[in-house]
This record gives sequence, structure tokens and C-alpha cells, in this order.
Amino acid sequence: MEVGQSVSAETVVARTELPGQVKSANVAGILGIQPDDMDQYMLKKEGDPVAKDEIIASTKGIFGLFKSQFRAPVDGSIESISRVTGQVMIREPEIPVQINAYVDGRVVEVMQNEGVVVETYGTFIQGIFGVGGEAIGQLIMACENPGDVLTQDKISEQMTGKLAIGGALVTSDSVHRAVQLGVKGIVVGGIDDSDLRELMGYELGVAITGSESLGLTLIITEGFGQMEMAARTFELLQSREGMKASINGATQIRAGVIRPEVVVPATAETHPQARPADAEESQGLLSIGSEVRIIREPHFGELAEVTDLPPELQKLETEARVRVLKVKLKRTGEDIVLPRANVEIVG
Repeated sequence: MEVGQSVSAETVVARTELPGQVKSANVAGILGIQPDDMDQYMLKKEGDPVAKDEIIASTKGIFGLFKSQFRAPVDGSIESISRVTGQVMIREPEIPVQINAYVDGRVVEVMQNEGVVVETYGTFIQGIFGVGGEAIGQLIMACENPGDVLTQDKISEQMTGKLAIGGALVTSDSVHRAVQLGVKGIVVGGIDDSDLRELMGYELGVAITGSESLGLTLIITEGFGQMEMAARTFELLQSREGMKASINGATQIRAGVIRPEVVVPATAETHPQARPADAEESQGLLSIGSEVRIIREPHFGELAEVTDLPPELQKLETEARVRVLKVKLKRTGEDIVLPRANVEIVG
């Protein structure tokens, strides 16, 4: 990789090999010999490659008969031979690991022995919760309205290899069908916690998500239960239908918050209004009447409308003095005061 090089989301930008697992065997005990006699009976030495079921140690037997033998349990190489314990360590082959660019873009920095920084311009949407790792595919609308439920009958073969956009809720049956058809990911407003538990087979804790083997990546934009996707989010995704997107369900809601994301790279050719020069103009400004999503507890994930923006700093329970805003919760109509850093604009 070189600075300035254009890459696609699928381009491999870094490679390495992780050491294989080590298997140990008490060869001296199996052959019935003394550990300090190991060198007389080993047919392989340290560093030699071995194949599974290959004889690597053997006794001479009596007149060539009644031999005791030890066969390698796995492919690999001899890591060590202990003349004290009689143990032989066999290391399995190295595990190749490669990292792709994740998004279409341009390399702006190469970090020696680490990776690269890829710059892109496009649409960026964060969800509330997700499971599953990185996935790349074309966006396809599975629902016509943000309040629609993504039922099983709305998952079709046209969505194979793509990222399906739902409305207010996805059912476990729909996710199962999507996995069967090879859908790469689903972005939807909500999911019942019981359905998520059934899909995962266990109760998710507070640890980071993103490494689950669900069969696809699932991103929830609003919260648990039937929750209509924010109109602005739905319209934005709808306007990008057919474009290649990258999604990641990794989530952590404690220290060092990580949120699931949808990234839709765009260029002036593929999307005329997506020009870097417009970036500053396109950023929304917080104002009275703005629709926001709360991104901290105890109202994490709730939508609200800004009702006041006091200019003066206010002291919090933590003794910190910060700028705040007043909002009215969409769900309950309750008026609350929050630090401005605890919300994001959604419309």
C-alpha cells in the first residue's frame, strides 16, 4: 500500500500470520521410555515439519516386533522435545490473517507493521445496538415506510448478498430467512429482546459485540421493541439504495463507547451532491425544534425535540460545568435537561 492509492472496500490492505496452537503429548510415557532417552527414539528433531498420523517416535521392539509408536496428532512442526518430562510440543500451522479496507476510498497514511488509514467521503449513520462484524454489499429497501415491520415474506432472493433496510421491527423468522438466502446484513429500527435472545441462543451481556456468528450483521437504529426508524435515517438510506455500503455491528455502551455503523462511500460521479466542498454546509446545526437522539443513559436511544438552548454553562451532579439543552422526549412528552454532548442530531 502507498499513500494516495485508491482502494475498494474489498482490497486487502494488511496481512499477517498468527502462531498456530500448540499440542503437547507425553511421548515418553506412551512409549514406556525414560525422558532422558528421548533422542534415541525420536524420528524427528525440533523444527522438523510433521504430518497428521506420521510416526515421529518409535521403540525398536524385540527382533523388530512389538514396537511402540507415536503418531503426530496434527499437521505442524516440532516445537520442542523435553528430555526432563518426556513431553513433545507440536505447533499447528500458522493462521493467515488479512484485513480489507472496509470502505472504498484513498489511503492517506501507512502505519508501519500496523495497517493503513483510508479516507472516504459519503454517508455515515450510527445505530444504537448491533451484532455481527463487518459486511459489505449493496443497499436494498425491504420496507416502504419507516413504520413497517420487516416480516419474513418481505425477505426475497433479490436480497442475496445485499444489505436489507427495514422499518420499525425485524422478527426472528425474518432474520432466519435472511441467513438462509445469504443476506449480508439488516438495518432496522428495532427488535424484541426475546427474538434477539432466540437468535443468539444466549443472553447478551455488557461486553463488546461484533464477533457473533449470527450468519449476518444486524444493526438496530432506534432500540428494543417495535420502534419506527427515524424518518431522516430511513429517507437517507432510501436515497442511497443500490449503492455499495459497509456496515459493522460492533457495539459497546460502557467506557470507550463503540456504536454500530453504516458507511456509504460516495463520489461526485456516483452521487453528485456528495462533494467534499459541501461537507461543512451539509452538517446540521443544533437549534430549537431539532430532532435529536439521546446517546447516554438513562434515556439512551430515545428520540426528543430540542425546546431550549441556554447559552450559559450549568453545573452537573459531577461538578462539571457544561453547555446544556432542554428537550421533550417523543415517547413520554417529559421535559429534561441534558449536556449537549449527550445528543446527536437525526433530523
